[in-house]
Amino acid sequence: MKRNIYIDFTYLVLLASTYGAVMVLGALVAPVVFNTNDITVALVIDKYNAGIIMGEIFHRFSYWTYVLAFIVLGYEGVMYKYGQRDRYLFFSAALVVFSALMFSVVYSPRILEMQTMGVEATQSDTFANLHLASEIDFKILAVSLIVLFIRRLMLMKI
Repeated sequence: MKRNIYIDFTYLVLLASTYGAVMVLGALVAPVVFNTNDITVALVIDKYNAGIIMGEIFHRFSYWTYVLAFIVLGYEGVMYKYGQRDRYLFFSAALVVFSALMFSVVYSPRILEMQTMGVEATQSDTFANLHLASEIDFKILAVSLIVLFIRRLMLMKI
């Protein structure tokens, strides 16, 4: 089979850009949104409303993670069929799909649902645990994306 270099390149760009988006959302956007009182003078957003804003940002990003999960499944499935596989590739691709779908299907909707219940629901232990789990899932997504990107790049060289 003659591989199409444009498909491979597009796949790598999608992995890298998604990793970049995860890093920007987690490391840049969230700290700014939750610390508006340190940045602005007349505009102060309380933690609950900052959470609503972040929830909407992550909700919109979750649409992309759905797409990414299916792209990774399709591409890696085809590459598996053609023998372009190894243990690291398989586990990192599985983690990308799992963590992307957990973020999109479980964490994002449940956090938004609890936010619609009001401030009291977001101050509960259940919400705190759910939020912590979503943060861990997001970190797993970032690590598995970079491992998948690097490993796929290494296998393309061979």
